[in-house]
Amino acid sequence: MNERVMMKHGAGGRAMRRLVEEVFVRGAPDGLPAGSVGLAAMDDGAAIPIGDGRWLVITTDSHVVSPIFFPGGDIGRLAISGTVNDLAVMGATSALALTCAVILEEGFSWAELERVQASLRATCKEASASIVTGDTKVMGRGEMDGIVLNTTGVAITDRVVRDSGLRPGDRIVVTGTLGDHGMAVLATRHALGLQGNLRSDVAPIASMIAHVLSRHGPALTAMKDPTRGGLASALSEMAQKSGVGVVLDQAALPITDEVRAAGELLGIDPLVVANEGKAVIGVRAEEADAVVATLREHPLGKKAAIVGTCTGARPGALVLDTGFGRRRVTEPEGEPLPRIC
Repeated sequence: MNERVMMKHGAGGRAMRRLVEEVFVRGAPDGLPAGSVGLAAMDDGAAIPIGDGRWLVITTDSHVVSPIFFPGGDIGRLAISGTVNDLAVMGATSALALTCAVILEEGFSWAELERVQASLRATCKEASASIVTGDTKVMGRGEMDGIVLNTTGVAITDRVVRDSGLRPGDRIVVTGTLGDHGMAVLATRHALGLQGNLRSDVAPIASMIAHVLSRHGPALTAMKDPTRGGLASALSEMAQKSGVGVVLDQAALPITDEVRAAGELLGIDPLVVANEGKAVIGVRAEEADAVVATLREHPLGKKAAIVGTCTGARPGALVLDTGFGRRRVTEPEGEPLPRIC
């Protein structure tokens, strides 16, 4: 077999899921307690029952964004937010502890490293989380590109929210505008000079998720963090796992003018662009409006909206209703913007 790993295999679409399924999941030993959510579930993290109705939730992520500083954030803020958010969308909104491993290229700027560390500390404070252990390695000049961060988070929750619990009739809610992170990083990387306030949405969303869970917990049927591959990839995966179809209402999708203009200029659909401060939530129809109202009470949920409906037809299919007709939204093979998170 002469197949090689390509950039698309780390980009959050069909190609990456195939890589994980065929190389890392297939034949992997489990050995977890009954009822656990393990590697084969390919959720945002793992969940292990620890007794008394409680679960230990664990997630890990590596961050290779280029450039490492961009409007609205940097690799440090991205690393903490990404880990806290993966815990939060599984229902674990209070991180017990985080780890952080740093791999540096020889010659990396000491001043920039201190700037990244300051961002790590500030975002931990914002997320009410702490880094308790870590690791540092240095590689030779030219053997990597600057800096890579790996973070792991652990938390305890009394209810795990999976990404596979959607049922026909459920509404799809997004907690804010789409495509902000990916477009901001792309514009900065290529010095596009686009007009407007194009900024990443990177932020820890645990407090927002805790707020909505405290009021509407039983009504929330599924959650996911729409990072690499954007909303299209996250919803496609959720629909496939849940055995439902999803119809999106194009007019309801919250997309800023800046992101829409950048997408049209570059020929990139904002639905396949990464987000780093948002969640996709499945909600029982009768509480969907109330859930949106609750999300909008939080500073990070001001633009929350109901954007779609789950159906029993065409399980796994994601369809966009444009108001003039319907078209299939295909999950990307890979993120069109590599090294985005």
